[in-house]
Amino acid sequence: MELAEWAARYGLVAGITTRGHGFSLGLWSEENVGQVMSRWRAVGAAVRPRFPGVILAHQVHGTTVQWHPAASDGWLIVDGVDGHATGARGLLLTVTVADCIPVYLAVPQKQVVALLHAGWRGTAGGILERGVEVVKGMACVRSGDIVMHCGVGICGECYEVGSEVLSQFSGRAESGPGHVDLRAALAQQGQTLGLGGMTLSPWCSAHDRDHFFSHRASGGRDGRMIAYAGFPLA
Repeated sequence: MELAEWAARYGLVAGITTRGHGFSLGLWSEENVGQVMSRWRAVGAAVRPRFPGVILAHQVHGTTVQWHPAASDGWLIVDGVDGHATGARGLLLTVTVADCIPVYLAVPQKQVVALLHAGWRGTAGGILERGVEVVKGMACVRSGDIVMHCGVGICGECYEVGSEVLSQFSGRAESGPGHVDLRAALAQQGQTLGLGGMTLSPWCSAHDRDHFFSHRASGGRDGRMIAYAGFPLA
């Protein structure tokens, strides 16, 4: 599923795979590693020659955002990273998701792009702020030059959490479970940071499980999708 508006306006390739692609791309799952890597190789073949380099990571629900200065030929797998940013053409950034929100950031006039994996820990911990800091610093731009899209993920109606998680978002002690809308929380953070434009996907990975994988709706049995973003080689 392509982010068509960004492709048309900015020449940026961005989107997310779907259940309809027929396979899970979760690297750290119970599936056979060889089978999963064969699927990733198929992804690599599909994006070449526009993207000779592909970035992926072992995600830890943290707030580390890594800058990738140059496009390499082949794969780069990094450990303990939940966000990527680059100003290099031909480098495709990816994160794996199955309810968490993929957050796309771009500075179109500088051809800089970032992609963040934002679950409740990353959202509460400030991964968006960290991503914006990295982009601003490396692209030498203001927050208002950055546009953001919050992609496919679980909606607030489907995402019930315990009091300890709810407290992270309400800022006060909570006595019972409640619901968290991660995209709304990220949009509020983006507004506070002064981003130049924001859009939110209407798709819910749990409601729309015919199209997407959902960890919550499947009771932890579902696969993973990949969100991706990058400026292709000219």
